[in-house]
Amino acid sequence: MIAEHLLHDLAEYVGGRVAKVVLNGNYEIAEFQVKQVTDNVLALNYLVPVSDVPLITLIELKDSANKVLSSNEVNVPIASDTMMLQTVEVKEV
Repeated sequence: MIAEHLLHDLAEYVGGRVAKVVLNGNYEIAEFQVKQVTDNVLALNYLVPVSDVPLITLIELKDSANKVLSSNEVNVPIASDTMMLQTVEVKEV
């Protein structure tokens, strides 16, 4: 079993690596409303403007060297400016 403090440290490490969110392969968001770790969960809050992204089909987390850390295909229609909450949970499986 992995100790809770190690899971927390790993979540902090991942949070330190995430530099931006890239939507649909081309819309970059580097400013987070909230970027924090609680226990073993990294929470990212960011604003998606409907004028720039009316439909999200791909969400990528990237580091400062533009390397993909996480990639998720989704289908999220955006009807108005939307505050997104994305979480990354570090856990033992």
